[in-house]
Amino acid sequence: MKKSRSLNSRDKAKRLLEAASRKHPLKPVVLDLRKLNFIWDYFVIVSSTSLPHSSAILEELVKLSKEEGFSIHHMEKDEEGGWSLIDYVDVCFHIFSEERRDFYKLERLFKDAKKVAFRFRR
Repeated sequence: MKKSRSLNSRDKAKRLLEAASRKHPLKPVVLDLRKLNFIWDYFVIVSSTSLPHSSAILEELVKLSKEEGFSIHHMEKDEEGGWSLIDYVDVCFHIFSEERRDFYKLERLFKDAKKVAFRFRR
């Protein structure tokens, strides 16, 4: 395991989304929750097309976490419900099926959160 660089929560959210992007998630959104006085600083939300797609994204995040030394506080995977998450304490990464994402509507629930756009080098 590579020793973690000391990243702030914004940089960690960016790094996680960059890794997940290798698996081509749908509709990625990053919400800045810091001004909402919430537990996490950022939510990263993506959709998957299927259970294998969701698992591939999750595996990519776990792989990156080991490589970068990102501590995972908690993980949940509800295969039947089409939803998974990894809690990194300061960043929470959600992977939804399109149906579950539409049902939970986290973007609407946290509508006061600022959306963050990241650019990645190719």
